[in-house]
Amino acid sequence: MAEVYLDEQVYIDILKSELVPALGCTEPIALAYAAAKARQVLGSFPDRIEIRCSGNIIKNVKGVVVPNSGGLKGVDVAAVLGVVGGNADRELEVLEEITPEHIEKAKELISQGYFTCKLQEHVANLYIVANVFHGEESASVTIVNRHTLITEIRKNGQVIYEAKLGTEQQTEAASDGWNLSVRDILHFAETVDTAKIKDVLDSQIELNTRIADEGLTGRYGSQVGRVLLDSRGYSVAVRARARAAAGSDARMGGCSLPVVINSGSGNQGMTVSLPVIEYAKEWNASDETLYRALAISNLVSVHIKHHIGSLSAFCAAKIASAVDAAILAHNMSMAGQYFHSGEGFVQEDLEKTIRSLGYIGRVGMKETDTEILNIMLDQVPLE
Repeated sequence: MAEVYLDEQVYIDILKSELVPALGCTEPIALAYAAAKARQVLGSFPDRIEIRCSGNIIKNVKGVVVPNSGGLKGVDVAAVLGVVGGNADRELEVLEEITPEHIEKAKELISQGYFTCKLQEHVANLYIVANVFHGEESASVTIVNRHTLITEIRKNGQVIYEAKLGTEQQTEAASDGWNLSVRDILHFAETVDTAKIKDVLDSQIELNTRIADEGLTGRYGSQVGRVLLDSRGYSVAVRARARAAAGSDARMGGCSLPVVINSGSGNQGMTVSLPVIEYAKEWNASDETLYRALAISNLVSVHIKHHIGSLSAFCAAKIASAVDAAILAHNMSMAGQYFHSGEGFVQEDLEKTIRSLGYIGRVGMKETDTEILNIMLDQVPLE
């Protein structure tokens, strides 16, 4: 009996849906997008703005530079810049058109108490409501689960839009509605005509390579990528880790270059692509081989991320360590060594192990995630 696989178009649609360009860290961009969209709905410049969001949004925005902000950080900066100069029609590139004048205006408004933020508890990890007001007029935009997935729009308290499962949402939900498996992903990557996925992967290669180069030549953040190369040498294994980390250095440090994300995360998009690209260069792999390898890396990431969930505690910036762990896993496999069922969360087969890992990230790390947020907000005694 012939084996049955998912239609290849499912995987092509997932790649096109998940691998999209984004400007800077996606959580401040999501805030800016919600705020810019709310102003657009309001139809006039707001007198004030109020943000209600989940703790994970606050946590992920607190320590990163908002793109095109002149080095500024914070929920207030992201949201107010979205109102002042954001272009909601550009979605994840909403802040691309920000000018120095917009930045000065945003700083002035923030100093005047223009912005307020409230923590919304018992909601999805990725949850944002942007409320804007002008006199008696008001507008609100709600984003849930996906960085640009608007689920509700209100004007003067009346619902004028509610998300329905249209074509865009169906594509976004493809990885949820189909029973993906590593077996099927490997079959797709080995058999697909790479011309069908070339454009989306070429964009990932070009944009993510460019920001990795920027991270290694510029002085962004803690310069993890640069430190790795200077301290560990230039072997391909070190370069794979360093380039992925350098891309994150630049992105989290406010670099205005876009990255191609994976599952809503720029860091994840760089982690699954840049090491693969570096190994392909080292081994002089053909373009076709690189495309097939990137298809596997990206789709397995989507598959795993579906089980972990949005903005889990696993979303922290552990890029260099993650790539190192992947290389070690490969080396162990090549030596015929592996962990057995019952050792930690390892199960008797790959798919059950992926679900086990997802449970740890989604459920087991929930309390840890909360405590990380409490520490960041100085809400726990540390003595």
